[in-house]
Amino acid sequence: MPLPKAELHLHIEGTLEPELAFELAARNGVELPYADTDELRKAYQFADLQSFLNLYYELMAVLRTEQDFADLADAYLARAAAQGVRHAEIFFDPQAHIARGLAMGTVVEGLWRALGRSEENHGVSTKLIMCFLRDESADSALETLEAARPYLDRITGIGLDSAEVGHPPVKFREVYEAAAALGLRRVAHAGEEGPPAYITEALDILGVERIDHGLRCMEDPELVERLVRERIPLTLCPLSNVRLRAVDVLADHPLPAMLDAGLLCTVNSDDPAYFGGYVADNYHAVRDALGLPREQMRELARNSFLASFLEDDEERRARYLAEVEAYEFG
Repeated sequence: MPLPKAELHLHIEGTLEPELAFELAARNGVELPYADTDELRKAYQFADLQSFLNLYYELMAVLRTEQDFADLADAYLARAAAQGVRHAEIFFDPQAHIARGLAMGTVVEGLWRALGRSEENHGVSTKLIMCFLRDESADSALETLEAARPYLDRITGIGLDSAEVGHPPVKFREVYEAAAALGLRRVAHAGEEGPPAYITEALDILGVERIDHGLRCMEDPELVERLVRERIPLTLCPLSNVRLRAVDVLADHPLPAMLDAGLLCTVNSDDPAYFGGYVADNYHAVRDALGLPREQMRELARNSFLASFLEDDEERRARYLAEVEAYEFG
């Protein structure tokens, strides 16, 4: 039985496996520029974040209907449950779909078909986090937040993703202020390819409560001290870091040093269909490559629930944490 855990950094579009991509393409009459699933898998070799994003956005073309989004989310939740996930806070990228002519409702209602039944079907509680594409304009982000207003009963928070370099957090000050006024939780990708200063900016200007990635905080000792002092969670994605060349090999990953520094680190899968593993695969990979002892593995699982947005259900959080403490490693 896998270690119980929460997943806090997961892009639902990044769970599109080649088999489902071809199934949805056939359903919707979309022509993919790949002969078969094997040829598509070979395209999953990336030089950097941008080369990944190019394929990521290309394959989104197969997602057209509410049922497509429901099938995508349901497939992820089944895999996540099998890997010990009890709670998932799931990112989605509405701008990428609206730009293709889809309505916000098609995306949210489709995802909710799966998320609304997730506990019953998979034993996984869920929350939905709407991400803004940082390489799009701030005005586009504001329009997207406005389009989401009818669905805010389904959306817990906002995030910021896509190409980081050259798109500092300050660009999105206004939309984050508007989201805060609406009572939405706030996270942002920072310090993956961008500098440590982007992490500071996300905290000070956007008021984020969690940093997605945050890998490069280790270059700034004062920032590390602050993150430890303020208990700001970091949602690390080790296999993603290797695939996108943020670290050369997993054995070089700074996770052990980050834990030793007292940072509240979590391990997640990011875009698992593209990066070679779902969340338990990431746990196993860091355990093996970095020699993490069992109690550090337990700490990572504990942190995942402590960092989750379960303030509306502390009884549930306590139950999940009790499962982590009771877990017996094989």
